[in-house]
Amino acid sequence: MGISDRAAVPLMRAIGVVLLLIGAVSALLGPAETHVFHMFEEGGQFHYEGFGFGSLMFANIVIQIAGYYVIAALCIPLGYAHLKLRWWARPAMTTLLIDWLIVGLPLSLAASAILVTSKGVSSVGLPFVALGFLLLYPVLPVLLLSFYRSRAAQRVFGDADAPPSWLSDTSESVRVAASLLALMVLVLHFPLLLGGFFPLFGRAIFGLPGVLLIDLAIVTAAILTWGIARRRYWAWWCATVFLGLMTVSSTVTFLAISPQQIVAGMPFAPLEAGVLSRVPMQGYHLALLVGAIPAATLVAVAVSRRGLRVPGVRALVN
Repeated sequence: MGISDRAAVPLMRAIGVVLLLIGAVSALLGPAETHVFHMFEEGGQFHYEGFGFGSLMFANIVIQIAGYYVIAALCIPLGYAHLKLRWWARPAMTTLLIDWLIVGLPLSLAASAILVTSKGVSSVGLPFVALGFLLLYPVLPVLLLSFYRSRAAQRVFGDADAPPSWLSDTSESVRVAASLLALMVLVLHFPLLLGGFFPLFGRAIFGLPGVLLIDLAIVTAAILTWGIARRRYWAWWCATVFLGLMTVSSTVTFLAISPQQIVAGMPFAPLEAGVLSRVPMQGYHLALLVGAIPAATLVAVAVSRRGLRVPGVRALVN
C-alpha cells in the first residue's frame, strides 16, 4: 500500500482511536453482560427449564463475556500504542491480522451459517450482512496488513530504533504460531462448559474423563505455546504431533458420530436439545468447523520452523 509518512501518522492515530473505542466498549460490556445470567435464571423474563451450567445459553453467555475481556485486553493497549506511535504496535498488529486471516474463515462461515439458518436476517438485509462479512474477512484485514508492512508504517513506528525484545527479535512466523497456540489454550476451555465434551478418535467423551482430557490438552498447548515462543525445536516437533493428533481426532469423531448423537450426550436443556436436533447440520459440517482451527494452527507451526532459534545463533528477525 503506497502511502506517505505524512498521511501514515493521522491514519495510525485514527486506528488508535477506533481501537480504544472498541476496547472501552468491550470493557464496559464484559461486566454488564453478567446481568444476562439473571434474565435466564428462575424468575427471569427469559427463563426456561434446564438453564444453568452445562446448558447452551449459559455457555454462550460465558463465551461472550470472555470475548469482551479478550477484545478489551488487546484493543486498549494497542490503541494507546497507535496514538503514541510505539514501535511494538506494528509487529503486534501484523501478528493479530495474520491470525485473523488464518482462523477467520471458518469462524466467519460458522457465524454466517448461524445467521442464515436462524432466519434472523431478512432477504433485504442479507446483502448488507454479506458485505459486512466480506469486509471483516478478508478485505479489511488484507488492506491493513499491507499498510502495516509498508515502509511508511515502519518509518513512522520507528522499527529501526526498536530495542531488543521478544517482539523485535522473533520472526513473524513464530509470533503467529505462538499466538495461535495461545488462542487454542483459550478455546479448549469452552468444551468444559458443555459437559466436558472431548472428541477422541471416533468417540465422544463426556463428564470427568472428558474434563481430564481437556485439562491435559490445555496444559500441553500452554507448554507448547511457551516453547514455540522461546523458539525451541523440541516444541516445534511436539506441537506438530499434538496438533496433527487433535485435527485427526476431531475430524474422525465428527465424521463417525452424528451431531444429534453428540447433542444427546451433552447436558443441554430440553428446549435447547429439541431445537438443535432439528438443525440441518451434518457431521462433516462440524468436522470442517472444529478441525479447521487445529489444522490451521498446524500449518502456522509448520511454517514457523524457519524462524526457530539455531543453537549459538541469534534468533532470526523479519
